[in-house]
This record gives sequence, structure tokens and C-alpha cells, in this order.
Amino acid sequence: MTHDDLTPAQRRRAARRASKRFLSDGPLLTMRDRLDAIVGADGLDELPDFYATDGPVRELEQRTAELLGTEDAVFFPTGTMAQQVALRYGAELTGHRTVAMHPLCHLEQHERQAYHQLTGLRALWPTTEHRQPTPAELAALGEPLGTLTVELPLRDAGFLLPSWDELVELTDAARALGARVHFDGARLWNTTTHFGRSLAEIAALADSVYVSFYKDLGGISGAALAGTAELAAYARAWRHRMGGTVFQQWPAALAALHGLDTVLPRIPSFTEHAATLVPALAALPGARINPVAPPTHDFQLWLPHPAEALNAAVVALAEQDGTWFIGPWADAAPGLAMAEVRLGASALDWTPEEVTRTGLRFLDLAAAHGR
Repeated sequence: MTHDDLTPAQRRRAARRASKRFLSDGPLLTMRDRLDAIVGADGLDELPDFYATDGPVRELEQRTAELLGTEDAVFFPTGTMAQQVALRYGAELTGHRTVAMHPLCHLEQHERQAYHQLTGLRALWPTTEHRQPTPAELAALGEPLGTLTVELPLRDAGFLLPSWDELVELTDAARALGARVHFDGARLWNTTTHFGRSLAEIAALADSVYVSFYKDLGGISGAALAGTAELAAYARAWRHRMGGTVFQQWPAALAALHGLDTVLPRIPSFTEHAATLVPALAALPGARINPVAPPTHDFQLWLPHPAEALNAAVVALAEQDGTWFIGPWADAAPGLAMAEVRLGASALDWTPEEVTRTGLRFLDLAAAHGR
């Protein structure tokens, strides 16, 4: 089968599979690749979990609670489900069905407003600026508040993080208004370097914390909701009602435990090395980095080219040089496209000079496609 016989998606997938070097993200793994990665895990001769009450699922819950410094944690098949339980709990405990959130947060952008459709909660937007709200903006909402949700980092605004002092002031202000605090911490694992605090110290600012096991940790799927023992009991009841108490989830749990063991300790090195590569990307002709000084190894790259040309260049570079650069790209305005960049483990062996050289070749290929 030739390239001409493939759909664009198939060609892109084939090019990425054949690549030998990766800057952003990493190789596409087959099911065998994923299973091989956890075959060496301890405990494979033990019995699997049954309805999330024991086995590797319970071990994962206990490990997560220990890392976050909470009384307990509850495994969920998806973060969307975990977040709905956290917000429902806040509404029932406070008697207020209002949730303060940023309009660019995951709850609004990527969960089809499940908080409203499933539970009848109502969103309040303290700010539309690309930052977390201030205590004054929270107070200015002028009505009782059930839960303040803070996404850390705020992905769709560029993986933004507030300062530690700003986060403390914001959470203190929410409690002064009688609200609970929930952290959407899908990528909370990435924040310790920026805050200069442990995961437990960060989680201690919230009443509930959701974390993902496949974002950054490389797991198969799954999430956890962490907090008090009372929250955990409530979460297990509602997980069952929502259909999330699956018969066996040991592959996802083992992959998550593997990520906690092998990836989590390396994340600070990803952030530190990314800081050395960002200036090389920022120096590419017409490039813009958002935020200018990324607090984690995730950020946005903007280039003055149509997304179609940039996506074609990604595939061409992979096919010709065996190098996967950055993508996919989406049009943000006429002639301007944006891609999310994740400089993880695969980027550790890149130097700024190699980023510059490869970036210039990538832009040449994009320009050639645009002609």
C-alpha cells in the first residue's frame, strides 16, 4: 500500500509509528507495547481486583492517597465521572448548586457541561482573563457559592499556573465565602517544580482533588478522586450508581502503578530540561510561546502558517527524516496555527541546537506545502 492509498489519518499514524526520534509527545505504542511495559510489574501472580474493592485497584488508591496526603482516594474509569461526584458532593454538603470555574476549564470545554446536564449545577465565571480568578473577583460574584474549581494547570489557556501565594489566597477566599475547594488536577503531577511544594502540600489546599493516571504518567486510563474518608465513601456509592464500578480494571491499575514508579519521579527533570529548549522554539521565525516562561513542560506554540501546511510538514519530516517534531496543529486565526507541546521523556536527549535545526527544516517543509 502506497502513501496515496492511505487516508490522511492513516498516513499520519504510519509516519509517527515509523519515526525514530520524537520532540513533543512520543511514539505510538501497540497493545503489545503497552502490555510489555507492565509485564515486569510485581504482583502479577496475585489475584486481580473484583469490583474495585481489592487487588491492584485498591493498592493504587492507597498509593494515591499517600502521595496526596489525603485520608483516602477512589479509582474512577474516567476523570469526567470523578469530577461530577466531587461537585455533587460539594453541592449537597453546602446546599448551594453554584460552581465557580474558569470558562476555559476542562469542565466547560471537554466534558459537555456534564456538571449541569447530570446534576443541575450552575457555573459562575469569576473571570474570563487567561489566569485564575482573584479573591476580589470571587467575592464580586455576589451570591452563595458551593464549590470553587481550580484546574491546575489551566490547559486551554496555555497550561497556566498561579503563584503559590496566589493559590493560597484564592483557596482561603473561597472558604471565607463558605465554599468548598476542588482541584481539577489531571496534570497535578507537573506542578511541584513550579510551586516548590510536594504533592501533599499542594493537595492540602483543597477539599477534593482529581488526578489522571494517563495524562503525563503514561497509564492506559483511569483517574482518582482524593479527599476525606467521608468523601471517599460518598464517591464509591456514586461511582456505583454512575456505572463506574467495573468488574475488573487491573490493566489500567497496573499501568498507573507503573507510571507512579517510573514516570512520576522523572517529571521534575522534564520541566527543567524543557526550560532549556523553549528559547530555541521561541526563536523560530514568527514563533510565539504561551506562556512566555512555561511553568511546566507543557505549553502552546503558535506559528504564522496555516494548520494544513504545518500538519503536512509534520508528516513529511517524519517520512523523510524519521523525526516527529510537534503536532497536531489547529487554526487559531487566518494564517496562524497553534499546537500543544509536551516535552517529556522523549525530549530529554534534544539540545537547543537540534531544536533550532529541526525547527527550521520543519518550517521549510511547511512553506513548500503552502506554495
